[in-house]
Amino acid sequence: MQRTRQALRAFLDMEAAGGVVLIVAAAGALLWANSPFSGAYDAIVHAELRVGAGALSITEDVQHWINDALMVVFFFVVGLEIKRELVTGELRDRRAAALPAVAALGGVVLPALIFLALVGGGPEARGWGIPMATDIAFAVGVLALLGDRVPGGAKLLLLSIAIVDDILAIGVIAVVYTAEVSLGWLVAAVAGLGVVVLLRRLGVTQIWPYVVVGVLVWLATFESGVHATIAGVALGLLTPTGEAGGRNVLERLEHRLHPLSAFVIVPLFAFANSGVDLRAGALGEAVGGRLAVAVAVALLVGKAVGIGAAALLAQRLGIGSLPNGVDTRHVWGLAALGGIGFTVSLFVADLAYDADSLTDQAKVGIFAGSLVSAFVGSAVLRSGRQLTHRDVELPTAGAVAEEQVGHR
Repeated sequence: MQRTRQALRAFLDMEAAGGVVLIVAAAGALLWANSPFSGAYDAIVHAELRVGAGALSITEDVQHWINDALMVVFFFVVGLEIKRELVTGELRDRRAAALPAVAALGGVVLPALIFLALVGGGPEARGWGIPMATDIAFAVGVLALLGDRVPGGAKLLLLSIAIVDDILAIGVIAVVYTAEVSLGWLVAAVAGLGVVVLLRRLGVTQIWPYVVVGVLVWLATFESGVHATIAGVALGLLTPTGEAGGRNVLERLEHRLHPLSAFVIVPLFAFANSGVDLRAGALGEAVGGRLAVAVAVALLVGKAVGIGAAALLAQRLGIGSLPNGVDTRHVWGLAALGGIGFTVSLFVADLAYDADSLTDQAKVGIFAGSLVSAFVGSAVLRSGRQLTHRDVELPTAGAVAEEQVGHR
């Protein structure tokens, strides 16, 4: 239990620090794209790179190499964290997981409904998945700035909600934002995952065979038409949580890859996808149009009301209970922070629209909705008293489960 607690604290600390780097990278890209040197930014982001040879070569611009290849590592780390939470963390206990699961569901369904109600029909409606997910790094970074005004249970609750809605968002990406599927390549990708399971059963503990098979799984998934990042999640979920060859494989991989994801890959993604040229009329189109407004309102109102109301309803119906030290004010503050959908929202916006003008308008809505959600959530959480060290300390998953049994 102590080991799980240390791993959780390390994960949250890394996400908080990574959130700061993420914000700097996104702000830098936005400033560069609106400066006299914007041509250099476009030249870098849209420079084409070819990898491989002959029929196995892939040619994409830098932005898509980051989105389709490097982000696989980010989603692999997400898969690792999902696996850890399901097996040894907060989500392993069904009663402890019930409230965050219900809250996350409310925070996924209501934003999508609000978005569709505001945009109506047309090509804009394809972006209904944009306001679904919460950016863990950004949100946890805001919590870190609030210091001892936020109890440890609140951080655990936010992480659990964010992980559940990440699971839902990944499902939407796999099903809704998938082009025509090549059955042969899809079968090859599934076969590659089968090889990973076989290697585990044979007791292979060296990393390099899994890396080789993982690259092949990524290639097959990429060619199949299913978004390649789904391969990262699948591989993460197949990672064992126990010891193999005297080593805890999941913890070791997360320890090695999480810094790379938090401090390099996600900031690169933010840099490559946040450079919207607002001088070219994108800001005017966003303000005058319905798409950016729909995204911003869905993130701000949909997430806050959806998460907050669902969590409190689940508590009232006895489906689950809040962690120790977390009250109604904390729930609404965390629900507002759930509207920070930055990374995955940008990711889905790029998948949802082919027209650059629609993608840029959606990004303006993401920027606005995420920033306002951060300010509103911070204001709500800061309005309470400063807490003691015991209140701020992270509870273990076992302590939360025991507390919920006591409530019963």
